[in-house]
This record gives sequence, structure tokens and C-alpha cells, in this order.
Amino acid sequence: MGFLVDPNAIPPWLLEIIDIGLVLLLTYAVLLAIGERRTLWMVRGLIVLMLAAVVSEKLQLPHLSFVLERLVLGSAVAMAVVFQSEFRQFLEKLGRGDILHVFHTSHRFVPEQENTIDKIVDAIKELSQNRTGALIMMETGDPIDERFFSVSGVTLDAEVSKEILQTIFQTSTLLHDGAVHIRGSRIVAASIILPLSERVASRQLGTRHRAAMGITERVDNCLCIVVSEETGSISLAEGRSLNRPLTSSKLKELLELKFSGAVERDSTPNIGRLSRKLGARGRALLQRLFGG
Repeated sequence: MGFLVDPNAIPPWLLEIIDIGLVLLLTYAVLLAIGERRTLWMVRGLIVLMLAAVVSEKLQLPHLSFVLERLVLGSAVAMAVVFQSEFRQFLEKLGRGDILHVFHTSHRFVPEQENTIDKIVDAIKELSQNRTGALIMMETGDPIDERFFSVSGVTLDAEVSKEILQTIFQTSTLLHDGAVHIRGSRIVAASIILPLSERVASRQLGTRHRAAMGITERVDNCLCIVVSEETGSISLAEGRSLNRPLTSSKLKELLELKFSGAVERDSTPNIGRLSRKLGARGRALLQRLFGG
């Protein structure tokens, strides 16, 4: 057993680096096993708490360290309960020795901007054909301050889907009157009342078109899609311009140009992009270690 290494012979700073590296590797593996975008922010929060606990211990702050350690433990237990099925699958893979398969789940972090844009365009196409009026406001940068809205509307926080968008704008629903607010791949709110444009030329247009121009004149980082209730024509407002009429294919082309980046940022947080970069190297390293 001469291959065993005496821990006392290893410098303390090197042991600490190895310790931190193993913790990060374990966190990364669990993250890939879960593989859902909505969990990334929870994992980030847990990592922040863990780092804060380590720092407080190093700075010899016993009371703060005591509280943070309990918070880390409670958060870990809560996540284990909420995502028990995902953790069970992760443990089953480890039990079967199928470790490399865990790292093949990194494809789940691939951005879904094309899918989101397709859903929006499909919904707009149906609404246009049925001459159902619609107004959709989409963020292209930082979140829009609600103070720009006349009425903030009803919070939804739902995944973008063709069915939800079509349902919202049916005149029989309570949410059809106003705008839908989309941030990345999620519907933030509906029934938002936007400020109307005061430009003279815009007075010839309907209320939805004036609302689309009103918000895009005040906010740089947004687009607005309008479907006319009278004609079914499709328009896209940006800045002080209103591009109309548009075909569904032209709308898709413009959204891919102007909106796909916002969807990618939402569906692929920094840790997701990092996982894709490390995924290939991690798989190669594990294949060497386990003789794959």
C-alpha cells in the first residue's frame, strides 16, 4: 500500500484547493443531473450561501457562521425535497456506475430561442388569420421598469406557448384588453395598459398601435407586436418606427434578428454557458480516469 499519500505531507493551501475543486465538481455534476433552467438560480443562491459561510468561518465570525451554516443545511434539504425525483435519478446513475452519462445531460442548457420565437410567430399567425386583436411587448435588454406602464397588469410568470398567447387575447377572457409582457422565454404579465404615443401621425392608427409606439418611444430595449382587430395585419414597433404590414415569415425573420439574443440570455445563464464549455473537457477527463 505504498501508493497512499500522507495528508500531512501535502501543503495546507493545496488541500484547500483540492477541497474547493471537489465541491465545485460535485455541484456541477448535480446541476447537470437536474438540468432545468428554473433550478439554476436556486443552485446559485445555495452556492452564494456556501461561500458566505466559508468566508464567515475564515474571518472568525461565530454568530454569522452559525446562522449561515443552518441556512445552507436548510436550503440543501429543501432543494432535495423539491427535486427529489431528479436527485433520485442522479443517485441511480452513480449507483450503476454510469457517471459519464450524467455529463451528457449538458445538452439541456442549449438555448431555446428558436423554439420560443416559433411559438410567438405561430400564435400571431393564428390571431391574424382570425382577426383577433393582440399586443405583445418583448424585452430585448434589461428588464423594463413598470413605472413606464400606465397599469402594471396581472402577473403570470408562465412559459411562452402558442396556446397561452391565443387564449389571453380571446375577447371572452378577462386579460385580453391590454398588452402581454414577454421576457426571454417567459410571459411575465398580461393585461398591461401601455402609454399611448402623442405623435400626430400615430393618431390615425388604432389604440393598440399607438400603445405599441408609446412604449417603444419611451423604452429603447423593447419591441411590440401588434395584430389589428379590424384587418388582421401584423405590425412591429421599435423605437419611433412602426414596420407594417408584415407577413408571419417576415416577422419571424425580424424577431430572430432583434429578439433571439434576449431569449438566449434568459434560457442560458452564465453557469449554463460555463457548463457547455466545461462539458467536453469534463467528459474527456472522466473517460481517461475510468478507462472509457
